[in-house]
Amino acid sequence: MAAKISMRMMWQCGTATRVIFRTPRERASQIRLQSTGTNSAQSNPFLRYVRTLKWVWIPTGVGLAYISYQQLGHIIKREKRKINQAEEPSAIVAKDWQVSLYKRMPLKAMSRAWGKFNSLDLPMWLRQPAYKLYIWMFDCKLEEAAIEDLKHYKNLGEFFRRSLKPNVRPIAHTASITSPSDGKVLHYGKVEGGYVEQVKGVTYSLQGFLGPPPGPTGENCGTQSDDAFQKCLKHNPDHTALYHCIIYLAPGDYHRFHSPVEWNVHFRRHFPGELFSVNPGVARWIQGLFNFNERAVYTGEWQHGFFSLAAVGATNVGSIKVYCDKDLMTNSHLHKNSPPGTTFDACFTDTNHNDAGINFKKGESFGEFNLGSTIVLIFEAPDTFQFNVEPGQKIKFGQSLGDFSSKKGFEKKTT
Repeated sequence: MAAKISMRMMWQCGTATRVIFRTPRERASQIRLQSTGTNSAQSNPFLRYVRTLKWVWIPTGVGLAYISYQQLGHIIKREKRKINQAEEPSAIVAKDWQVSLYKRMPLKAMSRAWGKFNSLDLPMWLRQPAYKLYIWMFDCKLEEAAIEDLKHYKNLGEFFRRSLKPNVRPIAHTASITSPSDGKVLHYGKVEGGYVEQVKGVTYSLQGFLGPPPGPTGENCGTQSDDAFQKCLKHNPDHTALYHCIIYLAPGDYHRFHSPVEWNVHFRRHFPGELFSVNPGVARWIQGLFNFNERAVYTGEWQHGFFSLAAVGATNVGSIKVYCDKDLMTNSHLHKNSPPGTTFDACFTDTNHNDAGINFKKGESFGEFNLGSTIVLIFEAPDTFQFNVEPGQKIKFGQSLGDFSSKKGFEKKTT
């Protein structure tokens, strides 16, 4: 036993001696290595920068979400370059496998997480610098807000949904139809053959977007061809056409939306769906984008016949809120196992409401987004109706979208 201990101590001492007492050749080699490493670090700015970094651990989910978000940005930029280079719209439409891959991204979970983050109350000292950074990034007009004191807004959600000062957005009451929100006009025009253009050359099905109409009209329409479905919606088929207008709300825009006309809302259909980005670049890339996305479609009638307003969800839109519809629940995990084609409907002409539905005046508050998204208007109007905006044009809530070339038009049929 003593011999073993003695041998172990000798081996350990030998090892220590080798570290401390090196031959002249070994010492010279070590000095050269140290000198080379020092000179390399001093001469390389990148290595000096890396040494100054402070590494911080973050949750894996946050890292993956950030990587996904950055990758999505690269995809959108790449597709924008394709759009600028392509001569034919069909040349840049996403393939089925690309759409399927896009669906696999955790966009719903990211959006719910973003919604929860927006509802977290910020400490008083952080509110002003955080909101000022957001204002600078997205060019928000704080002077238009009803409350300009940034410390008043407890969280980002409250700041997104801030109200405006009275008369900041005068309503064009003489116009036939006004913009329901601030934003950019993505596209507009007549509905042709039961298909709607989301951008020039890229369409989606009207029947797929609205679903079958409820009540007697729906019983008459049923499931049929897209062209027949379009004709079935119209109240005055001989003298009117169906028109559409798509308005994209950017993150820096006013996040509330309003009634564009005086009309009666009869019905709501909620489509749980994807939360693809509705950025104009993605709208050019994905055929039928708005039929994929979650949306709340409100249908009814105005003085010229059929009218609908749809609030379309998008990536990082925590929720859509409609003031007259307390039962609406968007971006909910309760819907994640719903079979394809499932809808959640609400009727506003039953015993809880008068027979005419819910009446909205032009410019009246309708709802809000937790972040920018899209409003889609589909409506019946006389053949003389003309839009007075251009694709890509910035527009404010309350400004005129269109009018009749002659101020007559046709009133809806009464039965």
